[in-house]
Amino acid sequence: MPRDGNRALTTVVKGGVVALLASAAVVQYLRVRDEARHIPIGQIKTINGRRVHIVDRGSGPCVVLLHGNGSMVEDYISSGLVDHLAKKYRVILIDRPGFGLSERQEDDWSPELEAEVVQGIIDALSVTKPILIAHSWGTLVALNLALRRSNAVSGLILMSGYYFPSVRMDVAMQMPASAPFVGNLLRHTIWPLVGRMTAQAAIAKMFAPQPIPPAFTRSYDVGMATRPSQLKSVADDTVGMPDAARRLAEKYRLIDIPVTLIAGADDGIVSTAFQSEKLSDALKDAQLVRMTGVGHMVHHADSALIAKSVDDLTIRIDNKRGVAK
Repeated sequence: MPRDGNRALTTVVKGGVVALLASAAVVQYLRVRDEARHIPIGQIKTINGRRVHIVDRGSGPCVVLLHGNGSMVEDYISSGLVDHLAKKYRVILIDRPGFGLSERQEDDWSPELEAEVVQGIIDALSVTKPILIAHSWGTLVALNLALRRSNAVSGLILMSGYYFPSVRMDVAMQMPASAPFVGNLLRHTIWPLVGRMTAQAAIAKMFAPQPIPPAFTRSYDVGMATRPSQLKSVADDTVGMPDAARRLAEKYRLIDIPVTLIAGADDGIVSTAFQSEKLSDALKDAQLVRMTGVGHMVHHADSALIAKSVDDLTIRIDNKRGVAK
């Protein structure tokens, strides 16, 4: 290569290194600032050696809520669902490990491991046989919880879930961020900055065809959601999702508790026909609710309907137990 070419290449490399160092400094500053600003809604507890952020409201039969990938407990609160449920139920929300203010210590994560962790949290809170409400990726955890022990949960409400393996563009896009070395470099330099710039478009796709609710915009902390640690959890969960669904798909016939499936007919994130409708056929005791004109965020579209689904599921649970109402 000519000398001028070597100089040009050296200049480009030096410029790239400087840019990465600068972006790393910006990402570190934003992370420290955003974590300092983020005030816990609930309590930070250490359970089985793990820091967990838990919101515990209301009294009565217990309902445990698990959010989806990239989200936090604020999602459910801003939807109004917690206010509806807390009138007659004890409502427990958990920042899933790796999200919000809950820590994920392991690199090799899976819905099976998370189900074990969540079961430990439920046991530590002296909760027995709760109803589980789960959204999106969280449905994989809920189903694994139902399979861990026959008496772990009394019923499931699964919203906009992913249950059967499929080819997905987001899996390919998240592979670099999940890779051991490259991922670590990306997550501490340009990936969080790209995440901030694209957050609005990504959120709009989640809610489409409906608009983004103002309450969600006010409560959803984009800074917390685009920290390197949370971006790792997002990437790892996304990349592992098809295999996790493949492992589960062979066991659905073993689930023998009442399940309510709720899905938007216009969901642009997961296919309602290939996911929720197919699971409804595979389960022993399932009811499917399709919401017309609604996308992925069904709990924001009609939180009162979700709350009523809990009431209806409770009746089905009692009838299954032989309790006359």
